[in-house]
Amino acid sequence: MPHLHKKIKKGRPYYYVREMARIDGKPKVTNQVYLGSPERIMSLATGAESALEKIQVQEYGALWLANLIDHDVGIAQIVDEVVPKGKNEAGPSVGEYFLYAVFNRMVDAQSKRALTDWYAKTAVQQVRPVDVNALSSEKFWKKWDRVSQKQIEAIAKRFFEKLAQLETSRSDCFLFDTTNYYTYLAADTESDLAQTGKSKEGRYWLRQVGLALLVARDTGLPFFYHEYEGNCHDSKVFQCVLEDVLDAMRKFGRQDVTVVLDKGMNSEDGMAVIDAMDGVHFVTSYSTYFAEELIHVDRNKFVVVDTEKNRRLRKLGKEDDQLTAWRSTGEYWGRTRTVIVTYNPLTASKQRYKFEKKMRTLQSALYEIRSKVRSRAAQWRNEDTVRERYETICRDMYLPDNLYDLNFALKSGGLDMSFRKNYYRIERHIDRFGKNVLITDRMGWSTDEIVRASLDRYMVEQNFRQTKDSDLVNMRPMRHWTDSKIRCHILCCIVALSYLRLLELRLAKAGLKLSAATTMQQMRALHSCLCWNVVARKAIRKLEEPSEAQAQIMKAMGYGVNSGVLQKLPH
Repeated sequence: MPHLHKKIKKGRPYYYVREMARIDGKPKVTNQVYLGSPERIMSLATGAESALEKIQVQEYGALWLANLIDHDVGIAQIVDEVVPKGKNEAGPSVGEYFLYAVFNRMVDAQSKRALTDWYAKTAVQQVRPVDVNALSSEKFWKKWDRVSQKQIEAIAKRFFEKLAQLETSRSDCFLFDTTNYYTYLAADTESDLAQTGKSKEGRYWLRQVGLALLVARDTGLPFFYHEYEGNCHDSKVFQCVLEDVLDAMRKFGRQDVTVVLDKGMNSEDGMAVIDAMDGVHFVTSYSTYFAEELIHVDRNKFVVVDTEKNRRLRKLGKEDDQLTAWRSTGEYWGRTRTVIVTYNPLTASKQRYKFEKKMRTLQSALYEIRSKVRSRAAQWRNEDTVRERYETICRDMYLPDNLYDLNFALKSGGLDMSFRKNYYRIERHIDRFGKNVLITDRMGWSTDEIVRASLDRYMVEQNFRQTKDSDLVNMRPMRHWTDSKIRCHILCCIVALSYLRLLELRLAKAGLKLSAATTMQQMRALHSCLCWNVVARKAIRKLEEPSEAQAQIMKAMGYGVNSGVLQKLPH
């Protein structure tokens, strides 16, 4: 409850509005707003009847929503059960440090160094009281240094079990994929996780940390993750975590399960492990460059697939844009599998546009090369050297080097070069645009079921995009300099990601289809205001009148605002 507090400075009285809360069982000042001299108090008291003057405004709605989602899970309690508070340990527990990091990742991701200032501007003391000065980066590192890799794994296991209790998944299909995140670790900083590897964001000069994620198809909730070295290939990662992935699928789904994979993970060894296990199946994409006999099948053999997007296209009269597929069987990884080739006209058009742009660039490069060869320029007088440079240009543009035929001849004075398009190779290359190859051991599934399962892999890709969002979650760049802190940071991001998805599911059940980003953006604009009541001549705290969108979100979560007071709605 806000109250006036007087301080005497150099013999003169000055007034403040103070708010108190119990932190670690002791009453502490959680908020203090300077009002001024007695004259200032008198001026506040001489307003219109029933008028309220705002003397402090703080962000409330998004933080309140984040705390409401945590009520059912309790990440702080889960962490503290695994990493209990020390005998003489003061301040927030290790679990609370995780919790406040998660809240920030859900609302407005900041560095640990900025957390104290960020929380000081929010109404955290009305949501979940804490000494914000204790949320410094130094305290975070000190607390997180206590958490081992085994403890992180134990926390994650308990967290996913709790999620499964709240949102029961009986899915027979799970989606698995990998990505990586760049860090700013110096080259001489010791780290097993942060390694120089192929960056999926093009930051190849920075050290990377990889992340594997398993998502339930029916809920879109994560149920397993694994951080790994940034220089490890996807197929090796999948082999390393395969048993854990299968255990998670059976634990949180059904006994007969299917995992949907990207083509980077379908190695011989990985498929052999899946084949050896009863009740475990796969749907995976396959590189078109290793399936020439499938890619060039007559387009007339393709039939329209029953997908939600195709149904929308038909309603719009865009039948020519529908996804189609052709089905066959073949020998892959030592067994007969179902093979499906899909064709997406819209994707093919986009790829054709990019290809033609690249071909124009390549043609310009060839004119320049020919000019240098004919002018007898240094370093351009050897046929093998010129071919090698042409192949390098093609490789950098991700183009085959056989789309142009290069011809060389010795003429008076030296080497001469000419080139022309290889229209047969170009047509063969264009024919693969918009096509994707799927392979599965689900021989009994229909073509529609297989294609839809593969398309649903967007759910895990959507999770990855959220972890790279500049506001919510934002796992990168990882400004952490030890593996233990990197693991703690990743766990916080996974929890925040799961909470945001849990929020979307709760809203959807109430008939409100909003993304987590839109919801948080709306709720951040709902403020808690410390006001001076002119009539009562005292300070009171009230919530702003929620907008229509904010009111709908709060109602979906079972709450409302009445005369500035948050109230739980009757069932």
